[in-house]
Amino acid sequence: MKDRNHLANIGLVHQVNVIENGLIDIPMLQVLQPDGTLHPQAELPNITQQAALKILHTMQYVRVLDERMVAAQRQGRISFYLACTGEEASTVASAAALEPQDMIMSQYREQGALAYRGFTSKEFMDQMFSNQNELNKGRQMPIHYGSKALNFMTISSPLGTQIPQASGYAYGQKMAGLEAVTICYFGEGAASEGDFHAGLNMAAVLNCPVIFFCRNNGYAISTPSEEQFKGDGIASRGLGYGIRTIRVDGNDVLAVYSATQKARELALEHQCPVLIEAMTYRLAAHSTSDDPTSYRSKDEEGSWLLKDPVARFKTWMQSKGWLDEEQNLAFIEQTRQEVLKELKLAEQVPVCPIEQIIEDVYDTPPWHLKAQLAELKTHIDMYPEAYPKTSGRS
Repeated sequence: MKDRNHLANIGLVHQVNVIENGLIDIPMLQVLQPDGTLHPQAELPNITQQAALKILHTMQYVRVLDERMVAAQRQGRISFYLACTGEEASTVASAAALEPQDMIMSQYREQGALAYRGFTSKEFMDQMFSNQNELNKGRQMPIHYGSKALNFMTISSPLGTQIPQASGYAYGQKMAGLEAVTICYFGEGAASEGDFHAGLNMAAVLNCPVIFFCRNNGYAISTPSEEQFKGDGIASRGLGYGIRTIRVDGNDVLAVYSATQKARELALEHQCPVLIEAMTYRLAAHSTSDDPTSYRSKDEEGSWLLKDPVARFKTWMQSKGWLDEEQNLAFIEQTRQEVLKELKLAEQVPVCPIEQIIEDVYDTPPWHLKAQLAELKTHIDMYPEAYPKTSGRS
């Protein structure tokens, strides 16, 4: 029978021994220096020119998407948006290190991971405008993406709920004998939620093949990290739960790519969780409802702009002779035109008929949902000016 003596491997002391911060030094993996040059001692990941170009183009695509959709929100065309400007390397490079069968569970700033998997401009716009072509029938607010075909779980608004869900999903992958992992993205602010602790402990105890990917961008909306927690970031918490842990420069594409490749290898080989803490910074506001000038300085933003992940990776690719600047500029302009075209098309597509709002819950809608639908239609008929013309009776 297995020895369950939990004291068996604990050392003894005979005087009070206070453990203080600093006993464990958690280093940060960095392959590219902030100026885009390679560290002399760095070990390059196994990456091809084709893969590198796809990563760069995806980051540039997302930057164009963010710019256009923030403008659309300011124009009143959509209600809400969250940009990932400055954090593209952490989301795109990590997704690039996965396999298509791996499940992605996102927080709300991982449009780069979804774009890398092949989510189209049309699909992004249909979701943002909640029209009838949207995969979830327009039932989610903007940036709450989901795609069954791309193994991207639909985003939920509450912070941290995806963390224990990821542990459970990964446990299911393990039980099914799949050659797949689950990656779960969240910010360091979400790590203050109880779901974070429950999810990590569950994964550690049940040996779930899940990668917990924390984007530590220094702020939980306006609250700086030093006002959130006293410990050494989020990486130290992984160690506390007995989880293999990696800290990485989140603005370094090659470091993130290498770390995620290693994390996936460990998760599959040992059927265990791995925590990655990516140290990064959001150059944009938290959301279109936020004004970052009220809690951070222009000097601070400027210092991080010098570590811009897109420019940094582009510099390295140019040094390798892997990038044609003329073709790259043409790609960016083509992307702008494509995004703008799909935006204009999507905002003309009507929303789903109101009857569909009670579908997909039960096989046959029960009486109380039908009654609520009737009340809703009556309400819309009373105040037609407050609703889109297509929201009433179909």
